[in-house]
Amino acid sequence: MSQAHPSAEPWRQNLRGEHDALLHGPRASWWWTGLPPEQSPGRQQDGTLTALPAPNLANCTRQSVQAAFDNGWTLTELLFAGLQGEEAFYRPPYHHLRHPMIFYYCHPAALYINKLRVAGLIDAPLNPYFERIFETGVDEMRWDDMSKNEMLWPSFAEAHTYRQQVYAVVRDLIATHPDLADGHPPIGMDHPLWALFLGFEHERIHLETSSVLIRELPAELVQRPAAWPALYPAAENANFPPRAGIDYPAGRLLDIPATTVSLGKPRDWPSFGWDNEYGQRQVSVQAFRAEHTLVSNGAFLEFIQAGGYLDPQWWTEAGWDWRSFRNSKWPCFWISEGPAGLHRYRLRTLFETIPMPWNWPAEVNAHEAAAYCAWRSARDGQPCRLPTEAEHNALRDPAWAGSDPAFRMDGATLGREIGWNSQLAHGSPWPVDAGKPAPSGAHDVFGNVWQWHGDDFNPLPGARVHPYYDDFSTPCYDGQHQMILGGSWISCGDEASVWSRFHFRPHFFQHSGFRVVQAAHDGGVVKLGAAEAGSQVYEDARIVDDYMLLHHGMPASQMPWPGGPQCATAFPQRCAQWLLEGAHKYGSGTARALDIGCAVGGASFELARGFGEVLGVDLSRAFIDAANQLQKHGSLDYFRRDEGDLGVTVRASVAADIDRSRVSFRQADATSLPAELVDLDAVLMANLLCRLPSPKSLLGRLGGPRGLVRVGGLVALFSPYSWLEQFTPREAWLGGFEKDGRPVKSAEALKAFLRDEGFVLRREEEVPLVIREHARKYQFIVTHGMLWQRER
Repeated sequence: MSQAHPSAEPWRQNLRGEHDALLHGPRASWWWTGLPPEQSPGRQQDGTLTALPAPNLANCTRQSVQAAFDNGWTLTELLFAGLQGEEAFYRPPYHHLRHPMIFYYCHPAALYINKLRVAGLIDAPLNPYFERIFETGVDEMRWDDMSKNEMLWPSFAEAHTYRQQVYAVVRDLIATHPDLADGHPPIGMDHPLWALFLGFEHERIHLETSSVLIRELPAELVQRPAAWPALYPAAENANFPPRAGIDYPAGRLLDIPATTVSLGKPRDWPSFGWDNEYGQRQVSVQAFRAEHTLVSNGAFLEFIQAGGYLDPQWWTEAGWDWRSFRNSKWPCFWISEGPAGLHRYRLRTLFETIPMPWNWPAEVNAHEAAAYCAWRSARDGQPCRLPTEAEHNALRDPAWAGSDPAFRMDGATLGREIGWNSQLAHGSPWPVDAGKPAPSGAHDVFGNVWQWHGDDFNPLPGARVHPYYDDFSTPCYDGQHQMILGGSWISCGDEASVWSRFHFRPHFFQHSGFRVVQAAHDGGVVKLGAAEAGSQVYEDARIVDDYMLLHHGMPASQMPWPGGPQCATAFPQRCAQWLLEGAHKYGSGTARALDIGCAVGGASFELARGFGEVLGVDLSRAFIDAANQLQKHGSLDYFRRDEGDLGVTVRASVAADIDRSRVSFRQADATSLPAELVDLDAVLMANLLCRLPSPKSLLGRLGGPRGLVRVGGLVALFSPYSWLEQFTPREAWLGGFEKDGRPVKSAEALKAFLRDEGFVLRREEEVPLVIREHARKYQFIVTHGMLWQRER
């Protein structure tokens, strides 16, 4: 294969050519780092592999735990056996929003090691470098975050060896841990072995994630492995145009009576569960009507033919922005044949492109699902929408809560006896009316494809963060992640269970579709406001104005009163000066600096006085948009409030002696920073830590292999330690509580953490800050400032 020069496509530097031939065609015995499919638990009579149910933690045997581990491990390697050649492992997805497949090949393995260490089940890292670069995936902020991961990844041989080593570590743990002996007591969430089963379920999540990314690769880079479950039989020659009631089911509405549902997994249920599943909520559900099937490809074609992708009236503002940016005219996995107006399509499945199965579910994102519902409302003359989580529960068979079929059966049995297309009963969706309906009359309440719902992802009352994975759910309680329920054909283990509650950003593609509900009421949809979704506070236009004043206002405007603390103005600039002074005093270098939680860029621009390249990152899109306007134009108007709605428009300007070309801004999550951000000379974190859902996720990223800060580099950290559960779950606070009868102070806990990470404290003092709310009200804050230098 000819290779382009790395400067043309930087990811191509990873195509070393050493293993390309070995990665074509069926895999030889060397490929399997655990058991090959013919020896793996879950093998069916036809030679294909299906998923086992999640282990019963009340009575699991050592052998059943090993079987569950081997089943998941082999399924992962069977899926990746479909990748053809090195390019399939290293080519980024077309949207550039996620890592290449080599990351997902090693990510589940690295998480096993990291979580077993957190639980105290193993003592030391296996490969610290790998366990850093493969630790955290990507939760893309928006569809237009086109920043590419241009890092040099390990070779395939190194990745393969690492998987062999991790398999041996986990297998040894299962074989020797005394609490897996016969007759052991139930393993609950407070037991260290909870981390082992966390690893099982995490791997199953990424079996599904990886399958979506593989589906997005060019078809010539993939090939169906022989042991992978076959596609559900579909018509070899799809009729066109398809006919409702013949080629796909005609819609039929079910009358669902008013009822009361209970949400939440019992804490003593004997299977692993993610933190968001626990807690409890009782909901009174009003009567509603729901379509008896998921929306099929044929039904969705009607929306396309009616010009649904070309008419903004059906779309939300965010949805239309996404559609316009991507220039989408049909669903992502549809392949157009002939002129666009002809509306002839084929379907890209995981490994093949097939004639369009019009009776399979339409797989779309939440923006497309909502637009279809809006169009249906107009077409049918009745209000149509996505169901709520509570309404989804009202469609279920109540008996499922007491048995959880996916907890008791493998995929093949589940499909045959219960009528769910789940846990790899098949290698694809099936027709929307193929499964056995629930007593409500609804098909595919579970399985086939995930279903978008109208609720924001939200915690159930009483849910608690688990210390082994404190950043799994909480960063996504932000009003920007939408609920998905029901699981898909490839959902395994906990994902396939009746307790599963998952989430994605609305522009994200998964094996997901939707059901239409018809009702005049909103169904009790959960939409998180500012009080629940901490990060959303910073999307409010008024908050942007307040931060523009804080970052760019004149000191006389920030604190106009003679008796006020004038020393507390220009806080971002004073924080930046700390880093600039430290860089000169301690010789740390001035090439690259990172401003985490940069807000509207005041400190980032100030850092450009001494650093050659400055990147500011913030979770708030509104902040980043304002900062980019300042970077591009040098000025931006904002409103300074004086009293009520009264105030004046003020122009913020970047100082003329600052080179704005040195500064760039990017939306990013501080708890999940891009992997390519490494070896920086300086990092600034001002008034940030106590607004993060998982502070240690950021702090742990500072040092170690591929740390944010290079050896010798500096970290300037300012925090008032204003811990609030609105932003940070209590279990993730660094301090501000009592433990074993003694107070835990945030500053001391932070010092201990950073010293253990190889940093030495160079400077420490109290740094005041004032935030003007209006002419007669101000917040006066004293942050604890510390300057750290990395020694090792």
